[in-house]
Amino acid sequence: MRHCMSPLDFSVDEINQLLDLADDIEKNPEKYAHACEGKKIATLFYEPSTRTRLSFEAAMLNLGGQVLGFSSADSSSAAKGESVSDTIRVISCFADIAAIRHPKEGAPYVASLVSSIPVINAGDGGHQHPTQTLTDLCTIRALKGKLGDMNIGLCGDLKFGRTVHSLISALVRYPGVRFSLISPEELRIPDYVAEDVLKKNKVPYEEVIRLEDVLPDLDILYMTRVQRERFFNEEDYVRMKDFYILDGPKMELARDDCYVLHPLPRVNEISVEVDQDPRAAYFRQVQYGVYVRMALILTLLNIEV
Repeated sequence: MRHCMSPLDFSVDEINQLLDLADDIEKNPEKYAHACEGKKIATLFYEPSTRTRLSFEAAMLNLGGQVLGFSSADSSSAAKGESVSDTIRVISCFADIAAIRHPKEGAPYVASLVSSIPVINAGDGGHQHPTQTLTDLCTIRALKGKLGDMNIGLCGDLKFGRTVHSLISALVRYPGVRFSLISPEELRIPDYVAEDVLKKNKVPYEEVIRLEDVLPDLDILYMTRVQRERFFNEEDYVRMKDFYILDGPKMELARDDCYVLHPLPRVNEISVEVDQDPRAAYFRQVQYGVYVRMALILTLLNIEV
């Protein structure tokens, strides 16, 4: 039995197979409409989520399966003090696969150690968010036709952004990838990512403060929000939250084939005027997220169509 805790749980070949499957699901949805009949996914969300939870649920429903779960710790026995290990043991009696989001780093991994069903990490604190990373890879490959030989700009909260940490770890395995890391000093990429991932893999990167300085050179611009929930005090959050705002004039600096991604939700780091730009790909990214989660569910349940 296999779990999905990190994008690195899959080899490059396995990721390519997963993305090929997602691509086939996009092209032939009816072929997969009954693949998970009789199967159930439990979505165990100890932290708020719109996209991730609903896209897991949509993925299972699209496959003909069913859904159960909870959308906050308050509405589960966690409010009475039940451990994650006990919760997953109980859920294993009801469901065939589970997706867990938790504010504590490592909680889904703890669950996976005792679970008798496959567990998917749907985000754990500032640590990993593997299905968002698979979504990002799927989106980049669909838009650019490849995952190597490109300059990827990551902008905003690079310190706490688990989507950024996961994406860097996944992309360093593809040849010719380089990064432009755009953030204020206070929200720079953590040392362990710079040292253990980028430098260790000899991946070229630059750290800049001004988005305008690198925008003309980018193939992909990955915007992130400054996350209020990761800040210890409101003052620091207020000071940082409007540091980057991508708008029409800034988009004029970008190349015609530079696509803008965002894991969402956005607050105000991308102006709504950018939504009309054909290079704005963040809502398409959400759609790819459903296909890739469908592919992951099928893969972990060993279902071949």
